[in-house]
Amino acid sequence: MSRRDPWDLVVVGAGVVGSAAALAAARDGLRVALVEAHAPEAWTPASTDLRVYAFAPDSAALLQSLDAWDAVRAARAHPYRRMRVWDAAGGAELDFDAQSLGRDHLGHIVEHALLVDRLWAACGREPGVQRYCPDKLVALEQDDNSVTAVLEGGQRLRARLLLGADGAASRVRELAGLDVDRHDYGQQGLVAYVQTEHPHEDTAWQRFLPSGPLAFLPCADGRSSIVWTQPEAEARRRLALEPEAFERELTRAFDARLGQVRLASARVAFPLRRQLAKAYVAGRVALLGDAAHAVHPLAGQGVNLGLRDVAALRAELQRASARGADLGAAHRLARWERGRRSDNALAAYSFEAINRVFSNDAMWPTLVRGPLLGLAGRVPGVARLLLRQASGR
Repeated sequence: MSRRDPWDLVVVGAGVVGSAAALAAARDGLRVALVEAHAPEAWTPASTDLRVYAFAPDSAALLQSLDAWDAVRAARAHPYRRMRVWDAAGGAELDFDAQSLGRDHLGHIVEHALLVDRLWAACGREPGVQRYCPDKLVALEQDDNSVTAVLEGGQRLRARLLLGADGAASRVRELAGLDVDRHDYGQQGLVAYVQTEHPHEDTAWQRFLPSGPLAFLPCADGRSSIVWTQPEAEARRRLALEPEAFERELTRAFDARLGQVRLASARVAFPLRRQLAKAYVAGRVALLGDAAHAVHPLAGQGVNLGLRDVAALRAELQRASARGADLGAAHRLARWERGRRSDNALAAYSFEAINRVFSNDAMWPTLVRGPLLGLAGRVPGVARLLLRQASGR
């Protein structure tokens, strides 16, 4: 590359996955251009972000390696130490706890906006990252040795490799000509913060209802974040309910496990769909995170899958850099793509299968799912395997 073309890597999209990818590459000695259309709003303790994640230990470990996790944890990240899952119709219950894996916790509940804020700030302090913001990608050009991102502001960023981490409606994916398989679940996820009569016990709760799963995730201030999957018409109806009526329905749906439930925020609903890119790589362009895969929020694993994309690609780029090899070599990207497409597709279809079996009031699924949950809790190693899958270890 010439001195006029200084970039090893261009990353488009500065959300959690894109910022982590840019920061990881820069920490490994690469020169990175990070392109983002809008600078994130500053997070403060008074912020209320309805989008939260069940952040797995391997995701926290990645951020720790980037010197970014301590700033997140110190601000507002709450550890959860137990998971309780039960079925409204089948009656069986599954109970996981950190102690069974020899851990202090299973993961942390973290707000999206907090993660973005801390990673964006870390990128701003990192000498190896130059941020182009606000700016947008308008065109891609490729040859055998490089890829060029043409920005709306007139910049032409030439690099060895370009990463698209610009979300489910990815412009990078579109310009690279990569197709996706989409499936609309006909459901919406209704989210809000709630206050419960009894403490949340540092437990992630999930009840499977015939209309869809209802999750309560424990937050740092004693509140819980709910994700209530339900048919679109039901979600619209519940959004329109008066708070008291909504609270009654929510308490009843949750079987009053934590006593009476009271709203502590606004309510928002978003459509649920599976979206998997048919390929993650086109020449020297690769997709990460939601640009490559959007999954059902059943297990809160979307951001963890995206950060596993980053960790796997980082390992490939480290090997290439150590050998002085081409970062964007086709065989290297193909190897990374095979592994990540397989893992992400397995996760996506597994979450979908669980949702179908448990979000169903037909006779046979109802008869089967109770024994399935009971079996998972009783067979040695099964619960441990499920926990390891969720935590990335």
